[in-house]
Amino acid sequence: MKPRDNEKQAAVKRNRRIVIVGIVFSICYLVVGIKAAYLQMFAGDALSARAVSEYRRDFESIGKRGNIYDAKSRELAVTANVVSIGARPSRMKDPAKAAEIISKVLGIEKNRVTQLLASDKPFVWMKRDASPNQAEVLSAAIPKGLDFIDDYSRIYPNRQLAAQVLGFAGVDGNGLEGIEFYYDEYLRGNTYRQTVVRDALGRIFQQEEARSPDTEGKHLVLTLDANIQNITEQAITRAVRRHNARSAIAVVMVPHTGEIRAIANYPTFNPNSFNSFPQSTWRNRALTDPFEPGSTLKIFTAAAAMESGIDPNHLYVDCENGRYRIGRNVVHDTQPHDLLNLHEIIQYSSNIGTVKISEMIGPESLYSTLRRFGFSRRSGIDCPGEAVGILRPYQSWRKIDHATIAFGQGVSVSAIQLVNAVAAIANDGVLMRPRIVGEIQNPDGSVFRRFEPEVIRRAVTAEIAGHLKIMMNAATHREGTGSQAVPEGYDVCGKTGTAQILNASGNYRNSDYYALFVGFSPAEAPELAVLVAIEAPRGKYYGGEVAAPVFQEIMRESLNYMNVKPSGSLPIFAIEDVKPA
Repeated sequence: MKPRDNEKQAAVKRNRRIVIVGIVFSICYLVVGIKAAYLQMFAGDALSARAVSEYRRDFESIGKRGNIYDAKSRELAVTANVVSIGARPSRMKDPAKAAEIISKVLGIEKNRVTQLLASDKPFVWMKRDASPNQAEVLSAAIPKGLDFIDDYSRIYPNRQLAAQVLGFAGVDGNGLEGIEFYYDEYLRGNTYRQTVVRDALGRIFQQEEARSPDTEGKHLVLTLDANIQNITEQAITRAVRRHNARSAIAVVMVPHTGEIRAIANYPTFNPNSFNSFPQSTWRNRALTDPFEPGSTLKIFTAAAAMESGIDPNHLYVDCENGRYRIGRNVVHDTQPHDLLNLHEIIQYSSNIGTVKISEMIGPESLYSTLRRFGFSRRSGIDCPGEAVGILRPYQSWRKIDHATIAFGQGVSVSAIQLVNAVAAIANDGVLMRPRIVGEIQNPDGSVFRRFEPEVIRRAVTAEIAGHLKIMMNAATHREGTGSQAVPEGYDVCGKTGTAQILNASGNYRNSDYYALFVGFSPAEAPELAVLVAIEAPRGKYYGGEVAAPVFQEIMRESLNYMNVKPSGSLPIFAIEDVKPA
């Protein structure tokens, strides 16, 4: 074959290959073009949504919860900035290694983290209240597969202080107990949308928030005083340990306004870690747990007697030397007495004298007076869970019921009811609505709503209230049952009580006791009313021996803190020189 023919054949083969390659490339370009046209024209929306789901995530967040302050603007509950950390299991390159790192940094059990990362869910929470430092460490160690969302956590800087009053908020920012629950609609922030955009490596490069001006919650200013609250809590804690008691309650309030300065419960809990404590400790037992008031109720029987026209100085009753039969039942006094007038009956806390006085006035009068003082009615305090107590209608009382109710047995009251009723005596017979919140503030600190003192009703006349003050003052002097309640330099009006607790069989045999003292000081110009209730003390159990010294400690420390000047003595009632035969 000639050289020229060979060259022609080689050129033909080369051209054929070029044509084939060209055709192949043309087909590829055509396929790519068709595919691109299809994706652009028909699948664009679906692909855009998929891309957004990969790199863009929307979260619903709740605005910052409002703070809670005491009456002097000291922080009781605040909201701190934290980071909520979530994971996308499908994007984790090495779930086993990631689980080990997350467990170590966040302090979560490794098996739990492993289970979460093995989930088929697109997103799982790791920790809702991590610190910014923890988030920074995890972001550097695990660059892909974790989401870091700015969030908030509720903090109680004073730990257990006023725990049952404050209550607590959950991880989602909702109030669950106490004031946090009762005023949740004001405290909680509004919901807003937060968008996070990530790059291909999973790093956040854009974070958008759609907040309204009122995203943050409002603040509460309480009537509580943190110092008085601390004084009260320390006093009942020492008393419980000293007497090996089961529990204790104390309430401190301002008689003429109804403002609560302290509500203390023992045992207590730390709201920062509320799940670590028994649920029984969360309850504000000063509101929720009624008890029999014992002899503290005698002052209200005395009020009913004076309303019925009994002269407190000149009507004397025979106290039968300590033993008085009512049908098959016998009423006893701790000390035998013969003739006592109404003042002395309260001073010496005579059961028999009280019963005889109540028999003179009848059940309807006693029932009506107790109701006016707020018993078997909710006080209206702005805190959840208030019990109503038990006071059966007088029409159902038997003779023995009438007798025992007169000295505080067969009737139940809450601590807030009892201290509020005694505060009405301090307030010249006017019953106030107890309050825990003084005002609600906007996020900028301006006042949204202020709560003013609110009168419920007049319980007794000012004249009768004056007689009751004199009786209660006499009960705290040397011969009275409450002599240990008096702080040096101050006069006290008060009343002891020792109430039996019904046992499991529904009777009082071999039962425990409530040791009670309730009163106010200074006697002539009351600044504070205080109730102390110690449940099931061992050894000593009388109110005058167990609860009165705790009252004295709370009142002394609180009045000193408030710079209340020592008071003079309220005149003791005048007793006739010669008692009737």
